[in-house]
Amino acid sequence: MGSDAEVTAREAEILALVARHLTNAQIADALVISPRTVESHVSAMLRKLQLPDRRSLARHAEAMPGLLVKSGRHGLPLPVTSFIGRTGERAALTAALAGHRLVTATGPGGIGKTRLALSVATEAAPARRAGVWFLDLVHVTDPALVTAAVAETVGVPEQRTTSIERALVAVLAESDALLVLDNCEHVLDGVRACVDRIIAGCPGITVLATSRTRLLLPYERVYVVPGLSVSDAVDLFTARVAAVTGDAGRLDAARVATLCRALDGMALAIELAGARFAALGLDGLESGLGQRLRFLTAGTGGTARHGSLRDAIGWSYELLSPADRALLRRVSVFASWFDAEAAHAVTDAGRERAEVVEGLARLAEHSLLVVERGEPTRYRALETIRQYGVERLDETGELGPIRDGHARWCRSTVDALRGRDPAGIDEGWCAALDRVVDDVDAAVAWSASADLAADLAGLLFLRGHQAQAERRYELAATIAGEPDHLRLAAGAAAGRFAGDDALRLLRKAADAALSAGDRAGAARDLATMAMYIDRAPGIMATPHSPAEADALVAEARALSDDSPATQAALALATGWRDLNAPGNALRAAELAETAGDRILHSIALDLLTAVRLAGDDIAEAGRVARRRLEVIGGLEVGALGGFEIGDAHLMAVEADLALGNLAGAAAGARTLAALPFYRDEDHLATCRRLLVDAFAGHFDDVVRNGERFRIGWERAGRPVARNLARGAYAVAMAYGMRGDDDRREAWIRRTIDLGADADDLAGCVLGWPPVFDAVLALHRGDPAAAVRRLAADIDDPSPFRSSTVGPCRPWYAALWAEAAVLDHHADAAERIERARHAARDNPIAAAIVERAAALTAGDRDTLVGLTVTFAALGCPYQQTRTASLVPAIRLRPGTGSVG
Repeated sequence: MGSDAEVTAREAEILALVARHLTNAQIADALVISPRTVESHVSAMLRKLQLPDRRSLARHAEAMPGLLVKSGRHGLPLPVTSFIGRTGERAALTAALAGHRLVTATGPGGIGKTRLALSVATEAAPARRAGVWFLDLVHVTDPALVTAAVAETVGVPEQRTTSIERALVAVLAESDALLVLDNCEHVLDGVRACVDRIIAGCPGITVLATSRTRLLLPYERVYVVPGLSVSDAVDLFTARVAAVTGDAGRLDAARVATLCRALDGMALAIELAGARFAALGLDGLESGLGQRLRFLTAGTGGTARHGSLRDAIGWSYELLSPADRALLRRVSVFASWFDAEAAHAVTDAGRERAEVVEGLARLAEHSLLVVERGEPTRYRALETIRQYGVERLDETGELGPIRDGHARWCRSTVDALRGRDPAGIDEGWCAALDRVVDDVDAAVAWSASADLAADLAGLLFLRGHQAQAERRYELAATIAGEPDHLRLAAGAAAGRFAGDDALRLLRKAADAALSAGDRAGAARDLATMAMYIDRAPGIMATPHSPAEADALVAEARALSDDSPATQAALALATGWRDLNAPGNALRAAELAETAGDRILHSIALDLLTAVRLAGDDIAEAGRVARRRLEVIGGLEVGALGGFEIGDAHLMAVEADLALGNLAGAAAGARTLAALPFYRDEDHLATCRRLLVDAFAGHFDDVVRNGERFRIGWERAGRPVARNLARGAYAVAMAYGMRGDDDRREAWIRRTIDLGADADDLAGCVLGWPPVFDAVLALHRGDPAAAVRRLAADIDDPSPFRSSTVGPCRPWYAALWAEAAVLDHHADAAERIERARHAARDNPIAAAIVERAAALTAGDRDTLVGLTVTFAALGCPYQQTRTASLVPAIRLRPGTGSVG
């Protein structure tokens, strides 16, 4: 059998390590298996290969093709595990070697420098006559001995008559080899001197060095080895798990990707995580991220520097000067990017700023900090390095004082950001906030400062991160027990249409207020809950019954006092049930004005707008909506009033749509989208614009903004919010108008996912769906379908006596009349007369009715004139449609009707 015997993949791994003369224990640590398993494999291979002893097995392994890449006297070491990914990095490093004679691959310990260098060297070996020499300098502790170690590697004979330096240059002078020097950082002076001689005297030699810091030679090309991409990191983790467990097929790819991101793409950390998967599972690895230096170890034996993350970082730490060690410890309190000013303020204000700047530069050169060049230059420690620094900070007794300094810096930074007028918030302000959020969160965690948490929440709200603001306000309430923080959290929840969260938080606020003896405050919280249930069911993910609202009102009444604010809140809590009674809204508005409460006043005017819309007094509804904009103009832009500010602009757009004022509606939609707290909430910012453009006929704009809406909604977690469903249905209509029925169906499904009931979509109770469907049916030349879709009579109070359906009644009435005309219904003339009254306050709807009348009369001149009317009203689709209907008119004998 002998050398022809087949060797398994595991046996090949063990053979490679036997060839390197590792003990069974060292092999076991390297492969994460037991020494007994190694011993069993070695015995089996001795029998299989018919070899007498371990020494013979080692010699046999050295001769086996594929276990070592041979070159000169020394081969490249065979990695004990497969090399995965790094396609772009391999190409970049290969290109650097092609153009430069000295290339240094730098990066923090464990990032994967050695494996990348070995992979590139393996590919480069065949192109060089002398091949590749490889030297790991980790065991060379004296810089003066580097040249001797290189000479031994390349086979320089022992010298008696000349220096080893001259002999090395003489041997390599005619060679074209690639020399790989691994782990140079601790003997930099010796490496610099040796490489300088080789480059100067050996024109065919190229040097590839790996080091945690650059060599600082003038002709050196530095290649900074990045962390693994998410894709490569997931592949590496999966492969290592498969090696340990035999099966990685059931891993949750999304969770693995998140884990790999948390490990900064550090190859060693991912290797160690994969090795520990069998014992910890994903849950254990995820929970251990906060203590990764303890969790991610490979046991004893093997290479000490890479036996754990702590060892890998400790090697670099020990190479630093005492001052730089202190600086690394102290900047480890920063959870994210920081600049030199921040480092100086937090770490040691007594030192000169220039000293801190120089120290940060040295830490970056040692690959212990990541650098982001700019104005100013910023730095960040990878999380593993940061955790190491915090451990050392604790050991030296500096942790408390340094954290206090960090908290003070966070406080001053937040105060500076709070000084900006919301109207002046720009991308620079947003970027500045984004850079400090993680640090402020960290400071809140160790300082337990409710004020700092609440101030950060306020900034996040203005930034447009309402969900994050909600969480920080609730955290502030947990720390301090203040009901006001919970009310702010509820406001942030309502502002992003998370009504169920708003109810939960208001209930907690009421309980906290009662515990503090504030019965009136608790009463208002409960009344506000009832108000949301009746007023804003469209922001609720789950239905809430009128009985639930009644119970809340009863509970609030039992706690209420006689103050105008409390009485106004109670009046508003009960006013939404009966939209035929404007007196309740007027009384609440008077009470709110007396109390000087703009939020309650806004709610009262919203109720009055709803009353006017339900009562078919659209013109008055528009006037009240504009008055409401004046009231909220005095509100501070923040979580407490954010819902009212957004809703006031939203209802102003709604009123303008009802009035056929497309220019005003478009301007209102732009104002709504520009609210700072909608900056990153595209589904909230674009919803009303979708409606305006759909009515105007700007279908390409609807489709384009529909994608913004979809992306924002999905990014927000696909919340159920029926108030947004009409925007989605507008996109569905736009795709239908473009003839894309597949995408139309997809957007109808999205409308249902937003909370619209499928049966309601098919009926008339939502108002907008039959209007959009009728527009589409008429566009497709199917008036009979439009008639069927507009089955409800325009004077039937049941579908139209509501604030949500009332605004669409003029549009509905106009299409109701036109569909009857085009489908030759006997009551078409009657419908026209009745529709004229319903459309009286909406000039576009009124023009559609007159178009129907002109079609009935065969009046071409009126139709031509209406094209001009529609153009002036900003409705290009109806303008085009009117022009297309002119040639369709033909006179029947004795009549003037459309054929």
